[in-house]
Amino acid sequence: MCGMTLHGESFENDGPSSATATAPVRESKETLRHRALSRRKRTTAAERMAAGDALALHFPLPLLGADPATMSVAAYVSMGTEVETRPLLTLLLDRGCTVMVPRLGSGRDIGWSVLTDVTMLRAVDQPGHLRPDEPTGRILPPNALSQCGLVIAPALGVDPRGYRLGRGAGWYDRALALRRPDCPLIAVCWPWEVMGEPLPTEDHDVPADAVLTPEGYRRLRR
Repeated sequence: MCGMTLHGESFENDGPSSATATAPVRESKETLRHRALSRRKRTTAAERMAAGDALALHFPLPLLGADPATMSVAAYVSMGTEVETRPLLTLLLDRGCTVMVPRLGSGRDIGWSVLTDVTMLRAVDQPGHLRPDEPTGRILPPNALSQCGLVIAPALGVDPRGYRLGRGAGWYDRALALRRPDCPLIAVCWPWEVMGEPLPTEDHDVPADAVLTPEGYRRLRR
C-alpha cells in the first residue's frame, strides 16, 4: 500500500471521506504519479479485468436519463495498469448510448471517434509510447466533446474536491475545458486512489463531479 489510499471504503454515500490515509499537498504531482504507477504495477491482468466488470456493475445508470439512446457519452479505452474499461464501454453501447473515445493522433489535443463496438478497437503502432487502443473510422475534432451529456475520464488519483491526478500530458485538462457547463464529469480510478486530502492543483485543472471505482460510485462535494 502506498500511503495515499482509502482502500476498503464504501463509495455509496456522498461527501468526502473521513479516512486517515492521505496524499499530502506538499508532495509534487510527479511524486504522486510515480507512487500511483508503482502501486498499479502490482495488479495482474486478471485483477484488472475483474475490476472492469465491477466498474460496469457500479456505474450509475440513472445518469443516462430516461432514454439512453439520446445520450452521448465521452469515455476512454483503458491501457496498461488502468482498470479495464471495455465492460463499461460495452454497457454504454448496449444501453444505446453514442460513445466517443479518444483519438490522440500526433497532436497536442484529443480528437474523438464514435465507438460502435469494442471489437473496432485496434492497437496503435507507436514504438516506445504506451497508447490506448483506438477505433477505426473518422476522427472528430476536440470540440466534439461539447456534444456529450456525460464525460468519463481516467485518473491516477482523485481528491475530496474532485480534482484529478493525471499522467501529466495535459490532454484531458485541455479537452475537459470544451465540455458543456452542465455536463457531469466522472473520474475513474482504483479504490485506493481516492484520497482524503487535497491534491496540489494548477489553474487549468478541472474537478470531477463524481468518482467511480470497482468498489462503487460517489458524488463529490466541491
